[in-house]
Amino acid sequence: MKLLSVVIPCYNSEEYMRYCIESLLPGGENVELLIVNDGSVDKTAEIADEYAKRYPTIVKAIHQENGGHGEAVNAGIRNATGLYFKVVDSDDWVDTRAYLKILNTLNDFVTEETSVDMLISNFVYEKEGAKYKKVMKYENVLPQGKIFTWDEIKDFRKGQYILMHSVIYRTQLLRNCRLELPKHTFYVDNLFVYVPLQYVRRIFYLNVDFYRYLIGREDQSVQEKVMIKRIDQQINVNKLMIEKVQIENIKSPKLRQYLHHHLEIVTIVSAILLIRSGTAENLEKKRALLKYIKDKDIRLYHNLRFGIMGQLINLPGRAGRSISVGAYKISQKIVGFN
Repeated sequence: MKLLSVVIPCYNSEEYMRYCIESLLPGGENVELLIVNDGSVDKTAEIADEYAKRYPTIVKAIHQENGGHGEAVNAGIRNATGLYFKVVDSDDWVDTRAYLKILNTLNDFVTEETSVDMLISNFVYEKEGAKYKKVMKYENVLPQGKIFTWDEIKDFRKGQYILMHSVIYRTQLLRNCRLELPKHTFYVDNLFVYVPLQYVRRIFYLNVDFYRYLIGREDQSVQEKVMIKRIDQQINVNKLMIEKVQIENIKSPKLRQYLHHHLEIVTIVSAILLIRSGTAENLEKKRALLKYIKDKDIRLYHNLRFGIMGQLINLPGRAGRSISVGAYKISQKIVGFN
């Protein structure tokens, strides 16, 4: 059995997928790379087959009809044979030294006949044109050098949360919780990270800058104007996060607190994008989203109405909306996210 399965979702990725794949090959025989060609119409399929032919014991090419990022990850989970599971998007890459440290850590778990449900590492925002590279670290929150539980973590800062880039899950945990991401939907990476957290018991944090997250491409799904265009998908993911995790049933107070924290960030992004669009239709969608949250999760609603960021997204009138967007832009620069 392989130590780690890495799924690389690819859709018309011919321009950059080689760099991603090459960064993962140093894992050697400990790793399987599952390149999922999600109905591409460029040379993605040929490149995937080329690597599968060159590295038959490491690389597997999976071809499917277009189902979106979520269905590509689903295909990875279905086909994975590794003990642990990682998603690396085709326009991102990993740092070799950090990668080898992670593999050594996973191998140590096997040697010591133990396991973790989730391994967390840092990631770097590789923002095009930016001189300073923001690194999302967790050393202020998570214990280092030992396996720990939720009850041992500290409080996350505003804007600091666990993303797909941070996590490696135990493959069987993803299967046990029957994780299945929706088809033809953007921003499902939030669901990939968020939904399994309720099943996680044993965690390990490795303080290395492993994942390199490219942001700044004009056509990228996280570009603000693209997100506004796809706002209904963002709202759908936001609601699914609330529906699929019953926070009030979570026993660990620290995990409950984190889940609310993560949801609050995602909801504020949804609300700001709806405000930013400036249309009457989207302002109505913002009101509808908040009503939905009030009906489903009164504590989250209370945080969104009366917390610092919550108050900012609910300032009345055009002037209030301008202040909301301005505050959000300042927080973007402080936190470093896109």
